[in-house]
Amino acid sequence: MTTSEAADREHLDLKTQLVRFIVTGGFSAIVDFGLTLLLGKFLGLDEALAKTIGFICGTTTAYLLNRRWTFKAEPSTKRLIAVWALYIAMYGVQLGLYMAFFTLFPPPEDGIGSYVNRLVAFVIAQGTATVVNFIVQRTVIFRLM
Repeated sequence: MTTSEAADREHLDLKTQLVRFIVTGGFSAIVDFGLTLLLGKFLGLDEALAKTIGFICGTTTAYLLNRRWTFKAEPSTKRLIAVWALYIAMYGVQLGLYMAFFTLFPPPEDGIGSYVNRLVAFVIAQGTATVVNFIVQRTVIFRLM
């Protein structure tokens, strides 16, 4: 990490980083859930495949915004690999939680219930991953690398 990078990052306290992480996460979640819903509900793709595609697009959005805006970090192959390793691990957690909820409480075919079911499953899965992602990115990936 360069002296300039360290100085810039020191100006962002925990609260600022957390707010930016949440804003970035909210936007990225819209990308993720929007694609998951579009592909699964409207285009009829398998739910796991739809969630996978949504996750990849949402995660890419989150990494790019968090690297530059939330943590003010320069591009780094080492960081990119570390973030993707974290995201892949969290994907397993997310998909497991999403599909467990989706399987335990299958949505009705039509109506608002099919959207609510997917939204609740998404929020549970995403919420868990978000907490872990912030802690690991702030304390390890964007601090030590």
